[in-house]
Amino acid sequence: MLKTLTTEHLTRPLTKVSTKPPLGGFFMYNYIIDEELPLTNNLRPHQLRAYDNMSQHDCGQIIVPTGGGKTYIMIEDCKRFLNNNRNKTVVVVAPRILLANQLSEEFLSELSDVDVLHVHSGETHHQSTTKSPNISWWCLTSNRNRIIFTTYHSLHRVLDSDVSIGTIYFDEAHNGTGKSFFEGVIRCYQRQLRRYFFTATPRISRGKEKTRGMDNIKVWGDILEQTPAQELLDSGTILPPKVITFDTDRERTKQNAHEVDGDNLKDIIRSMDIHSPKILVSAPTTRIMWNMLTQTDTQDWIYREGYDIMHITSKHGAYINKKKVGREEFFKTLTEWGKDDNKRFVIFHYSILSEGINVPGLTHSVMLRNLPTIEMAQTIGRVIRVHNEDRKSVDSGVIPAGKFDLYQKSCGKIVIPQTGKYGDRITRRLQSVVNYIFIEGIPPIAYV
Repeated sequence: MLKTLTTEHLTRPLTKVSTKPPLGGFFMYNYIIDEELPLTNNLRPHQLRAYDNMSQHDCGQIIVPTGGGKTYIMIEDCKRFLNNNRNKTVVVVAPRILLANQLSEEFLSELSDVDVLHVHSGETHHQSTTKSPNISWWCLTSNRNRIIFTTYHSLHRVLDSDVSIGTIYFDEAHNGTGKSFFEGVIRCYQRQLRRYFFTATPRISRGKEKTRGMDNIKVWGDILEQTPAQELLDSGTILPPKVITFDTDRERTKQNAHEVDGDNLKDIIRSMDIHSPKILVSAPTTRIMWNMLTQTDTQDWIYREGYDIMHITSKHGAYINKKKVGREEFFKTLTEWGKDDNKRFVIFHYSILSEGINVPGLTHSVMLRNLPTIEMAQTIGRVIRVHNEDRKSVDSGVIPAGKFDLYQKSCGKIVIPQTGKYGDRITRRLQSVVNYIFIEGIPPIAYV
């Protein structure tokens, strides 16, 4: 059940943790934050509020709906931090390897003259390791500023290396409330690191004991910015979601789930009336997804309709048109196809693409399963990102911000096959999530 974030956690006034030196900037521990550094990106008002508050506080939460540009806030703060400090280490934490690789590409498109290390078990063309002594040696032999990209799963490797961390950014920070991942978060608190937690979907504690939940401000810090979705809609930063039910009379059982889901998906695709759909399919389980692709004619039918196919799971890896590929190639292709207005593709996943992954151009999300609240909100976020051409038109004044009927992509469509009580239950839950976020302006929360 969704709850509102109307707690003391949200209304507590921010407390200054630094004092201003005579010549400007903020001294915090052994580094300087220069408030006067010019921005290289035009930040929107909510991003600028977060950016300014981060110069005043060495710890805190930034809660912004998916598609609101949390990564740009990180990048601008990182540039500000590294511009005024030398031989420092910044750490960026992501829940998944694919997202860590994407964040790496986004950071490095804005930052130069830095050394980069990836600490996770996935592939990357950058230097990588999962051994703490190697991390220590890498930092010791570098004479430039450094950025380490890691996952919550591998964060302890970075912390065990005892390298001096200047700033650490936690993306999709609600993941840090998990029992095993919270150990890394608490160690950062104990070391009093400059640390910031970014999420669209906070997790809080249930009951009086506030330990792992993000309402434990001693560990997670105050909320430095909480942006309502309506502000992003009004500014044309994100699109409104549209929930579409697709009625079907097929009887779905445990034995035929892959066949029924495949047939429903084909009917849904047939009903799409746009030139080049880009479709994200959330499968019920990895097994059902794999059986749908390998034991039915679904994949061949999609090819015949002129679509390309991608799919990715932890168990089977990444595939592009039946060819197994590395995750870097998968992400690169996904980005290129997403930007191509003439490309039609369907991408299947179980959960890997729910959080944080920026897929340009996605038009539809097809939900074949009943997702947890946070994952449902994150999945909505995959399709409400503004088309690049629409963003340019808004920024140049050709289209008024928020005048969605003039946009090339006017909304993000979430399609649910509705079969009996199961489909109806998914629809009602999804609509309640949409209402909370986009009408009442309340971020969806879950409990630890």
